Amino acid sequence: MTYKYYRVDKSGKVTCLKRPCPRCEKGTFMAEHYNRFSCGRCGYTEFKRKGRGGT
Repeated sequence: MTYKYYRVDKSGKVTCLKRPCPRCEKGTFMAEHYNRFSCGRCGYTEFKRKGRGGT
């Protein structure tokens, strides 16, 4: 069985694969675009930074 939002290790440890929205309630995840993360529920957006040196 595959999960979209969580990864379960063989030892039973659960890790989240998606970034949670800091403004919304628990269980609301942000979509990952090529240059930003955005929440479809509240509209919160975080832009990804480019590498050092402006490239």
